[in-house]
Amino acid sequence: MVFAKVARPLVLSIGAVVSMWTATTVVTAPAWGQEQPAVSAPLTVNDLSQQVWAGAHGGKGEQALSLIGAVPSDTANAVLAKLREANTSFESNIKKREAARAAKLASVTTDLDKALAEPAGYPSYSKALKSAVEMYMLSAAADKPAVLKDARVAKLIEDAAALAKKAESDGDWLAASEVFFRLHALLEEEGTYKDDSDRLNDRLAMIRLYVPERFYELRKAHADGQAAEDKIPPYNALGEDYRQKLAGIDEPMVLRALNTAADKQVDRVPMTSILTGGIGAIRTMLTTPDLERVFPGISDTDARTKLLKFLDEHEQSINTPKADPGRLAMISLVENLLDKNRETVKLPDEALLHEFGNGAMSKLDEFSAIIWPDEKARFDRMTQGEFKGVGIQIQLDKESQAIKVVTPLEGTPAQRAGVHAGDIITKIDGKSAIGLSLNQAVDLITGPDGTQVGLTMQREGKDIDFTLQRAVIPLVTVKGWKRLGAKEDQWDWYIDPENKIGYVRLLQFTEKTSHDLDVAIRQMQQTGLNGLVLDLRFNPGGLLTQAVAVANTFIDKGLIVSTKGTMPSDRQSARPENVLLQNVPLAVLINEGSASASEIVSGAIRHYADANQLKAVIIGARSFGKGSVQNVWPLNNEQTALLKLTTQYYHLPDGRVLHRRPGAHDWGVNAHLVVDMLPEQIVDALRLRQEADVVAIDETGKVVEGVPTPPDPQKLITDGLDLQLQAALVLLQSQTVAHGQEHVLLDKKVGGGS
Repeated sequence: MVFAKVARPLVLSIGAVVSMWTATTVVTAPAWGQEQPAVSAPLTVNDLSQQVWAGAHGGKGEQALSLIGAVPSDTANAVLAKLREANTSFESNIKKREAARAAKLASVTTDLDKALAEPAGYPSYSKALKSAVEMYMLSAAADKPAVLKDARVAKLIEDAAALAKKAESDGDWLAASEVFFRLHALLEEEGTYKDDSDRLNDRLAMIRLYVPERFYELRKAHADGQAAEDKIPPYNALGEDYRQKLAGIDEPMVLRALNTAADKQVDRVPMTSILTGGIGAIRTMLTTPDLERVFPGISDTDARTKLLKFLDEHEQSINTPKADPGRLAMISLVENLLDKNRETVKLPDEALLHEFGNGAMSKLDEFSAIIWPDEKARFDRMTQGEFKGVGIQIQLDKESQAIKVVTPLEGTPAQRAGVHAGDIITKIDGKSAIGLSLNQAVDLITGPDGTQVGLTMQREGKDIDFTLQRAVIPLVTVKGWKRLGAKEDQWDWYIDPENKIGYVRLLQFTEKTSHDLDVAIRQMQQTGLNGLVLDLRFNPGGLLTQAVAVANTFIDKGLIVSTKGTMPSDRQSARPENVLLQNVPLAVLINEGSASASEIVSGAIRHYADANQLKAVIIGARSFGKGSVQNVWPLNNEQTALLKLTTQYYHLPDGRVLHRRPGAHDWGVNAHLVVDMLPEQIVDALRLRQEADVVAIDETGKVVEGVPTPPDPQKLITDGLDLQLQAALVLLQSQTVAHGQEHVLLDKKVGGGS
């Protein structure tokens, strides 16, 4: 099976989205296409529509919409008056953004100076780095280089790096990880501190897996020392036994993964590098004293030294100039490592193989990985567009530090049994759920189709017990503007019903995405559709077949995407009989969270728009740059473990590679019309959009009365929270305004207006 996918957690929190956003770089000029030639001031409505579109398509930024100012402020034409009013609102919100930017920059600059005035060391350097990252992200693109050249920031980077290295050598993993993470966020494009950040993440991941209580203690001490706002719930070990998670891992599984990786990974990473990565991971494991609680052999200095010496000798051996390790050398190393481990520190074979495998895969690329048996269910949820569970949307309630039901999903076991929005999960299968993380709760509640799980819910001070039978729960990936009812396919698709401008949001690409998109478009076509916003922001990808099908919805002919690598090359083209929407202006929204399949769609649309074969404009910010294909192979006969391996790169119709490679400065899909949004705007817009999508329903499938009504998504526009969406709306309104009045004069004066 082939995926165009970026791995992500099942529950994507706002914080996680913003972390991803702050770790990417915004560009302000399109890499494709040429600047449009200067045009005269618009005289007629048709002139206005054409020039606004040409300006947006030609990369003139937010200024492209300023031509709408040619509409006289005292126009008697109601349609033109509304267009002018919409643009005035957009310009007002742009001014609000710039005022907010200036105010926030002044505030974080003050915070930076305060942090630098504190005694040198941790946590002052970490706080200062946080302010420096905020300064960088808040600055307009042209001003970003100046932030890094600022003498205060340059010295801070040098001092903080030295501090992080010392913290790591002292075993203060969380402090080192925090500082390296912020250094990497500040210098992400250069990748200066990526390896350091990754190494600390790996060490903490080991502690989290093998000694979760110690990980909790570290977090608690760290948070207490920092006077964190968010309380840390009490520790709950439910479902945290590493022996259960590592059950089923064996030597053939790992050897098969490494051999296939060396043979088929797209960049042909040599076996030397793969084995070096595995050795490095075991070295990290042996030098993490926190693991001694469960692996006492690590504390035996003599035993540990012997195994470390073994690792050093074998690493040196495989990296000699004449060495060319192949399959036999790989098998020999792994077998000898297992034998030496049994003689010395006596780590469980499963743990040693798990870390060796992870370390080896880390040398390939960030999207290749072994899907271990305990991870397969999560992987299936991400790739199949469905999961096996009871059908509840959950979140961590900050006040109670408990897992709360946001809403049961319509038609699911939880909804039919009477689970309500706001219920607090206090027990799972009779064991306390207080202190569980979201991932813990999801892993415990989900399970094989037809099996049962017991949930105890607290509602209005009373405990209610539910015994629910798990079922296959489909994931809805196509959403509209405003939720209309209990069912997740009940949407008002029109963001502007008067001008018949539709809005469709694709959350990811699963087996039903193109079908559901077709249904939505046909519903709009029945009542008239003059323009469409296709929102692909924060869409992490999905199935390649669905990316092609969605692109084919708008593109009637020509190549959509091709693949090249270690697997047979492939070319996917549009089929004329599958096109559904033509001759309707299309605004496609992308941002730094648009990845893989969403980049294939937006990249193909941009290519044919630039060739004047499609009336479309890409709006937002440069996409993520994940343009690689992952193939999946089973690693055992039972298929309880998988190898997900990058084997090819995607090429757009013009041959351009989407993927961001280390050190690259050009990647992904660039927007025609770049619209900058501040981090706070992104957070607020995401929160409002998530809340607007939720409708509380009862066991009869009816909307619950008396609960707070979801917010109106129109606030995204009126309150200036989503400038990218507002720009798309105004642009499409400038096109629909010409219907029936193409030759209407704007004013008697050439270029008249205010």
